[in-house]
Amino acid sequence: MTSGLAQGTQTGFGDGAVDPEAPVEVTAETLSVDQDGGTAVFRGDVMIVQGELRLSAPEVRVVYGEAGDSIRRLEASGGVLLVSGEDAAEAQRADYDVENGRIVMSGNVLLTQGRATVASERMEVTLETGRAELAGRVRTVLRPQGQAQ
Repeated sequence: MTSGLAQGTQTGFGDGAVDPEAPVEVTAETLSVDQDGGTAVFRGDVMIVQGELRLSAPEVRVVYGEAGDSIRRLEASGGVLLVSGEDAAEAQRADYDVENGRIVMSGNVLLTQGRATVASERMEVTLETGRAELAGRVRTVLRPQGQAQ
């Protein structure tokens, strides 16, 4: 028997076609840059697009590589929406490890895939495969095929 604290499930997210090497486009109301720290903070209706992947949040901190010519991480906070194809996920925060193609969403995660929804405290998505793993009190409603919502 497993503990309720360790419950988890696996599912898909998007179609697995997100290319972590694709350019990242960011739009926002304001931008603050810390050259010495190798970071930038975008604020106000931030929208990040990388191929089919779209992430929006009130604030996103960008951490650049040591040479300043690549993006290592994106740290979104304040209520995040992540969309890939037909799938969407909401959470309080998202940390996107661009180099490894992984996104970790945390805080009241809600994953929507068509008519199906899954809620949890944490979700990790591997973009190359589209695999998502949810953990932390996972909740969903399973409906027999053909049953109305």
